[in-house]
Amino acid sequence: MIIYKDLVSGDEIISDTWNLKEVDDVVYEVDCKKITKGADNIDIGANPSAEEQEEALDETTEQVIDIVDAFRLNAMSEAFGTKKDFQGQLKGYLKKVVEKLKENGADEAKIKSFQKGVQEYYTKKIVPNFSDFDFYAGESMDPDGMIVFLNYREDGITPYIIIWKHGLSEMKV
Repeated sequence: MIIYKDLVSGDEIISDTWNLKEVDDVVYEVDCKKITKGADNIDIGANPSAEEQEEALDETTEQVIDIVDAFRLNAMSEAFGTKKDFQGQLKGYLKKVVEKLKENGADEAKIKSFQKGVQEYYTKKIVPNFSDFDFYAGESMDPDGMIVFLNYREDGITPYIIIWKHGLSEMKV
C-alpha cells in the first residue's frame, strides 16, 4: 500500500486504497462515501417477544466522509471567509511545494508545468465554485500545509475531494 503525504506538513492525506483519478496532470480527484460512525449493529438472530418491551440502545452516531475520517482531516472552512483569504494561503503553500520539488531534484520544465497547471485549474475550477467547497487541513492543522477541497458530484450525493498531485510524497507501507 502507498500512503500519500503532504510534502510541506508531512500529514497523511490519502492512500492508494482509494481510486485516485488524475485530472489535468495537476490534481487527484477521489470519490468518497458518507458513512455512519459509531453504529455497531450486532444481530444475534434473536427476536424479541411481542409481550416484552424492546430495550433501545442509546447510541451516538454521526455521518462522516470516509476519507476525512480515515486520515483525520480537519475542517477549515471558517478560516477562509473569502477567496482572497484562501488565495493568500494557496500562494504560500505552492511556493513551499516548489521549494520541496527543487530540493528533490525536479527539473524546471516539470516545475513550470506544475505552476501553469495549478493556475489554470484554480481559475477554471476552484474560483467559479469557491462557495461550493469545504476545506480540510491535515491532522497537524499546519497553516502552511495542503488544503484538501471537498465538493459533491453533479448528483448532489457523492462527495469527492481534490488534492494537489505535486504536493504529495509517497510512502510505501
